[in-house]
Amino acid sequence: MATNKKLEGKIAIITGGASGIGEETARLFAQHGAKVVIADIQEEKGRLVADSISCNFIKCDVADERQVESLVKTTVEMHGQLDIMFSNAGIFSTDESEQVIIDFNLDSLDKVMSINVRGSAACVKYAAEAMVEGGVKGNIICTGSSVTSTGSSTHIDYTMSKHAVLGLVNSASLGLGKYGIRVNSVTPGVVATPLFEKSFKLDPEIVFQNFSCLKSYGPLKSSHIADAVLFLASDDSQFVTGHNLIVDGGFCPRTF
Repeated sequence: MATNKKLEGKIAIITGGASGIGEETARLFAQHGAKVVIADIQEEKGRLVADSISCNFIKCDVADERQVESLVKTTVEMHGQLDIMFSNAGIFSTDESEQVIIDFNLDSLDKVMSINVRGSAACVKYAAEAMVEGGVKGNIICTGSSVTSTGSSTHIDYTMSKHAVLGLVNSASLGLGKYGIRVNSVTPGVVATPLFEKSFKLDPEIVFQNFSCLKSYGPLKSSHIADAVLFLASDDSQFVTGHNLIVDGGFCPRTF
């Protein structure tokens, strides 16, 4: 349990909070005194996590704008305001192929963009709306990806979507600064999450050892990313906005 609670009394929504980075962040936020609302399409897992840290769970598909709007509205009705939005829900390519440019499946692109881009945009939009209406100088954090720095010859749909998320963060930070709302992104390197292992079928520890400059610290974990999100959500980063915080152990600029 954290002794110096950095989020005491804060209300936070975490999308994709049922597993991986979202789950780890939900647990850390709760330790630091936040009242967390976990949002995910994985209802059983989400409720288990929520019960374990005494917080709320709301089933939400971020690709559906109305569900995101309802998520934020319900959170404000339950807790009175919204201080933190961690827009973390996302997917990799839905196509079975590697999504290289010659065989690029645009239907898969539409699916990925609907969740990673439209979903993030909806989260930022409705969180900002609630914060402005409530007079809250809040924090909005989106999850990026190392592919925006390294590039990738495969999974182009995913790469495109994460570039769009960075554009969203930059634009939103400029538009919301006058309200005291900070907007940032956290970019993980190769982390051992269920999503990574399912999508790439690679051992994240081996990938980390091959590409990280900080091998002696061991593999990058979801807890390391959660620490970065906590920093961006707390007053420790009071003058940080429009920033993409890369947490990758010095991941070298190579393509997958």
